Amino acid sequence: MLAKFPSPVFTLLLGLGITQTFGCTTQKYNSAIAQTSPKPAPQVIVQPGEVRALLGKLDKIPVFNSNSPEWIKTEGILLSTFPPNGKKVSAAHLNFPFQGRFDLFAHHYSHTPKDLQTLYLGVIVQNPGKKPVTVDVLQAASYLMQDAPFVTLPPYIENNDGKAYSGPGDRAVGDVLRGVRQADFPAKLIIPPGQSRMLLNHPIPVRNLEKPVNGRSSFMRLRSSDRVYAASLAMFAKKNSDNTERQPTLAEWQALLNIGNLAGPRDKTPTPLNATSGALIYGRVAGVSSGSQWQAKLVDNPQTKYLTIPQRGKAISYGLDTLLSGRLGTQQIQTAKMLVRYPDTAYEAHGNYGVEYKLTLPLSNNTNQNQTVTVTLETPLKEDKLSQGGLRFRKPSLDFPFFRGTVRLRYFDDQGQQKTRYIHLWHRTGQVLEPMVQLVLPPSTQRIVQVDVIYPPDSTPPQVLSVRTLEK
Repeated sequence: MLAKFPSPVFTLLLGLGITQTFGCTTQKYNSAIAQTSPKPAPQVIVQPGEVRALLGKLDKIPVFNSNSPEWIKTEGILLSTFPPNGKKVSAAHLNFPFQGRFDLFAHHYSHTPKDLQTLYLGVIVQNPGKKPVTVDVLQAASYLMQDAPFVTLPPYIENNDGKAYSGPGDRAVGDVLRGVRQADFPAKLIIPPGQSRMLLNHPIPVRNLEKPVNGRSSFMRLRSSDRVYAASLAMFAKKNSDNTERQPTLAEWQALLNIGNLAGPRDKTPTPLNATSGALIYGRVAGVSSGSQWQAKLVDNPQTKYLTIPQRGKAISYGLDTLLSGRLGTQQIQTAKMLVRYPDTAYEAHGNYGVEYKLTLPLSNNTNQNQTVTVTLETPLKEDKLSQGGLRFRKPSLDFPFFRGTVRLRYFDDQGQQKTRYIHLWHRTGQVLEPMVQLVLPPSTQRIVQVDVIYPPDSTPPQVLSVRTLEK
């Protein structure tokens, strides 16, 4: 089920009186959790403590963000930042040049194409200037769904070797978190004046699979020495004289860019951000979003250097990837803004796929006793305002995976040893989880914990990062 429908279908009723669609997924809100209740009735757990807005903010690095249409049936342009001059369909080109640091994210699927043709995903980059341009490929990873299937995993797996993943987006951003550039990506792409080069020209095959469904998720960190334009395109494999398939050429990609229309079918049209009733459809993203990284030191307030740990039995939670209608009582929307977009695609980069959260927690125990402190990344039941005064969890959890990705932890353990751990998380909405790390802080001491995560595709926000002081 997950392999066929990587965007989880889930229904939560939270008293907002609206129907909410995330991408192509619908959530219905009302007054109670809409799920066939097991016997005995599920237990709702309210976490004591406070929920804080996340300090810091997104940087200004632009992100080429190609995720619409997610399911491709007809070839064409997925996202073009080229100028419209000389193009047959001017509305398909958003005229946004990149220079310096930028990221590239492309996440698309092919589903039972005619004659089981192989769909190719291409990313073309053009140098419009009069001097050669160098595009440094700092990190890059691209995976097929068949190489990273949507599998059910335990909530926690130590993942220092990178072998734990569930879905191609999870695996791709996990590689980039480790600083990986896959072998089939060059370290540099040198583009002569006025010419184009292919940054990606990879297949999404479905033939010979048990179910003719496949997808590809690609994520790259790039740096250009001068202005370039980029486009992601979808084209079915060309045929050789013996009827075998072949990869499209640069000239064929260029022709599609020049004369092609937007690929289809189009995803659901998003709801305007100022709508107050009816269906809330976030929509899929196709454009350039603003912000690659959110870096923050989580302290008591901007005038202090430390985060005072909560009282025993309580927690301090920071919203992570909070968004419209999912602010968890913080009044904060972290969603990246769109610099350019197509009119029928998302108004904001809901989900912040590919955004790296780099969070430092300078924990401080200002009591005169040892305190046992935990740090947990978790997914409470989604709310905009906290209906019961705190984050809500559920036993048993709802049976939908809301987060699938790898987190990096760096800290000194209780023996004074410096630790760097990669932990793969796979958890459902409302699931009560064990902590990622547990530390004993002696009286009047401090300990720094660093948490890094690139928000993985095929996860569903929001999450929280919680610091708890245990009762014992």
